[in-house]
Amino acid sequence: MSSEARKGRRAVRRIGWVLLGTALSAASFAGIAFAGVSASMADSFAAAPRGSDARAWPAARPVPDGRITVAVAVSNAGSVATDVLAPYQVFAESRKMFVYTVAAERRVSPLSGGAHLLPDHTLAEVENGIVPEPDVVVVPAVTDPAGAGEEHVRRWIVERHRRGARILGVCAGSELLAASGLLDHRDATSFWSNIGSLERNYPHVDWKRGQRYVEDGRVTTTAGVTSGTVGALRVVEELAGRAEATRIGTGLSYPGWTPDGPTEIPANHLALGDLPYALNAAFPWLRPTTAIGLVDGVEEIDAAAAFEGYGGVSFATRTVMIGAGDTVTTRHGLVLVTRPAQGGAHGADRFVVPGVKDTSGIGSALRGWARRSGLTAELPDGGRRSGEFGFDPVLRHLAEHSDRRTALVTAKFSEYPSAHLEPRGASWPWRPTVLAAAAVVLSVGVGLAPTAVRRTVRRRRPTA
Repeated sequence: MSSEARKGRRAVRRIGWVLLGTALSAASFAGIAFAGVSASMADSFAAAPRGSDARAWPAARPVPDGRITVAVAVSNAGSVATDVLAPYQVFAESRKMFVYTVAAERRVSPLSGGAHLLPDHTLAEVENGIVPEPDVVVVPAVTDPAGAGEEHVRRWIVERHRRGARILGVCAGSELLAASGLLDHRDATSFWSNIGSLERNYPHVDWKRGQRYVEDGRVTTTAGVTSGTVGALRVVEELAGRAEATRIGTGLSYPGWTPDGPTEIPANHLALGDLPYALNAAFPWLRPTTAIGLVDGVEEIDAAAAFEGYGGVSFATRTVMIGAGDTVTTRHGLVLVTRPAQGGAHGADRFVVPGVKDTSGIGSALRGWARRSGLTAELPDGGRRSGEFGFDPVLRHLAEHSDRRTALVTAKFSEYPSAHLEPRGASWPWRPTVLAAAAVVLSVGVGLAPTAVRRTVRRRRPTA
């Protein structure tokens, strides 16, 4: 063999080793990030507190006659907290409406951010006439919208629409509606980062970007997460009147909302500044644990802001829900399942109580838990300004105790207006950044390992 041929073979082998090392490095980094995202999602949709399925839960409130009835359909496998809680509060604020939650089974069901909800009724109870047919059905984002596990929910929603109900799809709840066929040949919108994949998977839907909500007949779909508040206000206006919607919307103070306001919003796209979202989700190790203390009577949106701000959207901390007992009842009657304050600290590094302005509103059980756990209750709403929406104090508090960039990205991924926030705190999430850098170094080391082994073997090979 000529010297040129031998050189060519050596060059090909070198290229092969380089490609192998690069592939191993990329696979190693991707594997670490995938494991992190899986851990983050498992924390966000955590299993119900141990033993909760064995408890005898209180009966649901009776549905009164003469009200416009709203059913919020939740998944037993997991739903996005704000998609459920924000529209629930909007409708429940109306004197003309009554809201209940419904799921395939009446069992404790996870919400994003580590929360748990006990549904009021089952789909079968509505189908069998035990519970009144809803005039409105709210469809939140769920963990597996097109999966076989949600087939019953999809068929139930289509049947409710056939019977005359209005449908409100919130955020990625539009994917469940699209999978049901209900959006075929309709205009619709969704969470901004999902629309590209929705266009590929559901080409018969006319997907719209840059809209807070889109109406097509008796189906309304909204942009991401907090947009469900505005979509619900629109449905209230249509069914209960403009005066009722104005009263509720003014009280909630969603930034920029007015009954005559435009539906256009900025059409968001991924940007370099969104990197903290990926870093927090992909590198959750060593992050702190935030105990969220819930009190009876907490407003649903205040609770949702805490669930999403500290865990479900930001992924900045691991969250656990603490209550005086096994359950907490919100201001408008939702039952949230909590870990009782008689238990231990659950590894908590901080203790946050949303929707409470001073320590007198915490209650003796939660104060005692904080004292035994060596924690001080932090009250984001203590700094809440007049005329602010429930997300504002939580996002400012998140910026102070995590970093400004994470708070702003959390607002963006909640599709929440943030120009007015003026957050203070560190500029960047350094913990996941350092972990990402360490993962890069480790992955490069894995990629170099085959070449190092090969060279070691060659040096030890006996010469003739």
